[in-house]
Amino acid sequence: MATQHFFKKSLAFAICGLTFCTVQASQLEKIRAAKSIVIAHREASVPFSYVDANKVPIGYSIDLCTMIVEGVRKHLKLPTLDIQYLQVTSANRIAAITDNKASLECGSTTNNAERRLLADYTIAHFVSTSRLMVKTASNIQSLSDLNGKTVTSTAGTTPLKTLIRLNEEQSLKLKIIEAKDHAEAFSKLANGAATAFAMDDVLLYGMRATASNPQDYAIVGKPMTVEPYAIMLPKEDAAFKKVVDDEMRRIILSGEINALYKKWFQSPIPPRGVNLDIPMAFMLKESFKYPSDKVGDLK
Repeated sequence: MATQHFFKKSLAFAICGLTFCTVQASQLEKIRAAKSIVIAHREASVPFSYVDANKVPIGYSIDLCTMIVEGVRKHLKLPTLDIQYLQVTSANRIAAITDNKASLECGSTTNNAERRLLADYTIAHFVSTSRLMVKTASNIQSLSDLNGKTVTSTAGTTPLKTLIRLNEEQSLKLKIIEAKDHAEAFSKLANGAATAFAMDDVLLYGMRATASNPQDYAIVGKPMTVEPYAIMLPKEDAAFKKVVDDEMRRIILSGEINALYKKWFQSPIPPRGVNLDIPMAFMLKESFKYPSDKVGDLK
């Protein structure tokens, strides 16, 4: 009988470990005890999450997370709540959450079915599509124009997975290079190591706007994917998720989200005072009318 009980207990732990079925301790409890919260951020996801000249994290997602942290502080009735920052990449951002190194991942991360097996998401704050950046002089207009050429994308991203799939489905004979981050991928395009850079279009616009010669680059092709961006948080921590969701919903319904959008997408932004001039898409406007953490994938 004891052996059977031990077997069942061991099996339960094994299943839990494989599926990330529980968070060992509530984020709210840990935050209250530490009087601090860790935010994972990116280095070069303009204008969502990047660092300024002093290596301080800034951006649309960072502002949203700062507001969410204030909501957490009020919920916990703490006089102050210190923010600690953890820089992550596309490749290790999910691990930062699943390994409990950060409470919130504040970048340009797509909420999709595959990732929801590992982490939870709050309400989407942006909707992007993945496209291609090429050199203007190349006259490339579509993915099919890249047949047999070299294309780069960032490791750990949905555009990279989509590019690999389309390459196989359409027999494009692409040579696909994985870059460690967006900056490296753009560098490969700039120095001629790649003919195109596949990524979310808003990030491509951001990188083009901050390039030395923006006119040298063009964003082309039909959308390959739809990417709903949302802040990522540890899986199955209902109490913490409710606080985060409630604050995101308040920011959206109060209209504060519109001021943040204007600040980062329709006004001059650091480091060079470039205005991305990206109007809010209809799909995003509509989603803000009824804020929900549900997205339109079918899985």
